[in-house]
Amino acid sequence: MRNKKIYALMITLSLLSGCGQSNSAEQLALDIRSSYLACDTFSAHACLTADYGQRVYSYEMDVQVLDDATTLTLTQPDYAAGITASIEDGKSSLIYQDVSVETGALDPDGLTPVSAVPALLETVRSGFITSCMLEDSGLLRVDCGSPDAPVGTGTRTTLWFQPEDSTLVQGDILVDGARRITCTFSQVTKE
Repeated sequence: MRNKKIYALMITLSLLSGCGQSNSAEQLALDIRSSYLACDTFSAHACLTADYGQRVYSYEMDVQVLDDATTLTLTQPDYAAGITASIEDGKSSLIYQDVSVETGALDPDGLTPVSAVPALLETVRSGFITSCMLEDSGLLRVDCGSPDAPVGTGTRTTLWFQPEDSTLVQGDILVDGARRITCTFSQVTKE
């Protein structure tokens, strides 16, 4: 009988410790959101893959965000290096002689490789958090999406952060269950 009580106590403690981790992950996610809401500037180097199903495009870009204005400067592919996209007040423009890298929308709402980084940053600041957890890798995973959309439908975003300094490491955007955008970040600074 004593062994059964010890076993029941161990199960209870393991469940409580799991709840504590969930609560700490949720609090960490909220703290990270607050830090991104408070920052006026964000810069990073981003490696982005856009998957259209039958074709896949990869880009690298330098990202500069100042208040509500975003500037993305392509560094890869080489033939398009230097093309700059400016996004402000919901309007975007591409700037660079006569070279264009238009690839079309990834979803019915107009998600494109150009709009993906601002969409990820907006999700960091205001996306509806559906779940979060500290992964074995040590990263905080935050899943965002509509709480009313059935699983596998609509747009869902997954973000990974370094918990110790709230650095955004990666963001994925899934549309109707298919991963359309994967973006990894390096050289991240925010103030």
